[in-house]
Parts: sequence; C-alpha cells; structure tokens
Amino acid sequence: MTTTETHRAIDAVWRIESPRLIAGLARMVRDVGLAEELAQDALVAALERWPETGVPDNPGAWLMATAKHRAIDRLRRIQLLARKHEQIGHELAADQEDAGMEFEAAIDDDIGDDLLRIVFTACHPVLSTEARVALTLRLLGGLTTDEIARAFLVPEPTIAQRIVRAKKTLASEQIPFEVPRASELAERVASVLEVIYLVFNEGYTATAGDDWMRPRLCEDALRLGRLLVGLMPDEAEAHGLLALMEIQASRAGARVGANGEPILLLDQNRAQWDALLIRRGLVALARAEKLGGAVGPYTLQAAIAACHARARKSGDTDWPRIAALYGTLAVVAGSPIVELNRAVALGMAFGPAAGLELVDTLTSEPALRNYHLLPSVRGDFLAKLGRRDEARREFQQAATMTRNARERELLLARAAAAGE
Repeated sequence: MTTTETHRAIDAVWRIESPRLIAGLARMVRDVGLAEELAQDALVAALERWPETGVPDNPGAWLMATAKHRAIDRLRRIQLLARKHEQIGHELAADQEDAGMEFEAAIDDDIGDDLLRIVFTACHPVLSTEARVALTLRLLGGLTTDEIARAFLVPEPTIAQRIVRAKKTLASEQIPFEVPRASELAERVASVLEVIYLVFNEGYTATAGDDWMRPRLCEDALRLGRLLVGLMPDEAEAHGLLALMEIQASRAGARVGANGEPILLLDQNRAQWDALLIRRGLVALARAEKLGGAVGPYTLQAAIAACHARARKSGDTDWPRIAALYGTLAVVAGSPIVELNRAVALGMAFGPAAGLELVDTLTSEPALRNYHLLPSVRGDFLAKLGRRDEARREFQQAATMTRNARERELLLARAAAAGE
C-alpha cells in the first residue's frame, strides 16, 4: 500500500472511529476538549507509523489503545486527577498499573452510552446554534475545521473560534458528561435533532454560494441520524427525523441538472430517485408511528415526504393529504414557514387562488420579511392565475433576496418566462 493509499485509509478510519474514540476518552477525563486532543494525538501517531508498518488489522482498537496510553501519561504528568471529581481521583491516582487497568476496563465498556453522552454534550443548549453545529460535526462527524468552514462558506478561523469557545463554555459551565435526566430529556433531544437537521438542510439546499446542494453535509447528517437512532431506538422523533432525511436525500440525483442547475420537485425525473433510501425512510417512518405517543414535527414532515415518495409521477401526489398534514403540523409546531408550505399544498390541492389567499396573509410576517421563498411562492400562484406582470416582479424580488447563485439564476429565468 502506498503512502497516499495509507493516508486515505487513515482518513476513512478516523471518520468512523473518532466519535467512539472521543466519547470513551471524554467519559474518563470529563473534558471534551482534552478528549479530542488525546484522540488527535492518536491520529498523529497513526499518520507517523502506519505508512511504515501498514494499517493494523483492527485500526480502531489501535487508535483507542494509543489514545488510552497517552491519556494515562497525560493524567499522571499534569496531575489532572487532582482537579477532577474526587471519586475519579481515588480510582485512578494509586499508581500506573492501577490506572492502566481502570482505563482499560472503562474503554472496553459498551460504547453506546458514551456516544450518547457526547451527542448531548456537543448539542447542549448552553451553546449557540452555530457552536453546536460546528462542535457536533467536529466530534461526531470527524470533519476537520477546514472541512466545516468550506461546507458552510465561513472563514476557517471563525469555525476554529466557535469550536474553541464551545469547549471553553462546556468546561466553564461545568456541563456534566452525561445523559440528561428525564425532566430535561425532551428539551435536550429536541436540541440534538435540531442540530442534525440544520446540517442536513444546509447540504440539501445551500443558503449561499455557487452550488445548489452540498451532498457531503447531507451524508454527514444521515450518518448522525442513523447513529442517534441506534443509540435511542425508542425515541420516535429520532426515527421521524431519520425518515425525513432518508426520503429527501433519495431525490438528490434528480435535484440538479447536468450543469448544476436546480430542478424543482414537480419537474424531477422520479426514476432517478434512490429507491433504497426511500425504502429506508418508509421503514423509519413506520417505526416512528409504531412507537406511538404524540406525533412530533419531524414525523409529520416525514409523512409529507412519504406522500411524494409514493407517487410514481407528480400528478399522482396526494395533495389533499399533504395539506391536511401541514394543517396538523401547524398545530404541533406552527410557524410562518409551515404556513407558507401549507399554502403551497392548498394551491396544489384546491387551485392557485386558494394558495394565494393564504400567502397574502403572510406578507406582513416579520419572520418572512427576508425569506426569498415567500415572493417565489406568490409569483408561482400569480403566474398560474395569469397575472404575469405581478408574477415577474415577485420572481425578481425573490432573486434579489437569495444568497445562492444557482437559485438566483432559476428565479431570474422564471421571471423572464413570466414576462414573455
């Protein structure tokens, strides 16, 4: 194996193993920042040794063992145990042999609980949304600071600062490395789901830049969603979110034309939709619905996505059901954006005049003041009603509001078509 091939193998191993590695270390040292440093030390050691010795048969175990020994050395050298919880000090401070045995046993424990702890730590509400996203992609997605910065079109120093501040905040606020208590669980799960879906959405429809989609972010979010479902198999909304992402991701190949131009849902070649992802999504949706309880917003959105997935062609779409589901979603998690989506469904189910009537009630909503899809949707209804000059102005306005170059081109093209 060449050095280049070895480095590729290391990169693949790191993306798979780093969450497990960091999670196991964080439970022992009670410091996410230090745990990541120790994991990075193990990665550097692999980069130095594996090109000469070859990739081990069990690379994850090699990284864990290397990180474990470095952790023991670090803990003893800087006497970290004296500054940590007293009971941990009593367990590990005796001597090197006892410390090694304790760490070995801890690392060999079921890693699931540790991963769940680090999920809740990285997505803790004490952090800003931007910090939660960056830290989650770093600790659980295995992305470098540069990769996160490029994915979100943000300068690398900005992402680096967010991650550093997030770690300092977790340390200064003494956020416990644990699964939340039952009284806090619902809020904390909601924070985790929000972070994962934010990552997915930024990949599915980029808010800025030259590309309509950033598939890598969708893949990272799907991986995190699948991880969370494995860790919380009885959490209905985790299955609902995974179902939503699987079904939406199934359209990726049909959403972009040969030259990178966007293709809207109703114009897509459904034969290009990924049948495997659709099946996975429908299975996850069925699981969410079977778990029962109050139906959450992600499960409702997944049910809406499933209506599209089940339609062999756009004309077969059950728009009345979609409109009804959006009505339920407006009750469960109402927002102006939900109402805008409901207007689209109403327009498709009962005619453009019905959709436009609802859209016109949203034009004064402060939350939609700079939301380009409001004039875009309004322009679509106006065009269908034959009010072409008004439609052209709405599409032009939407084009000035979006920060995505591909979407701007699409909106300008629709404005031109409306004016012809």
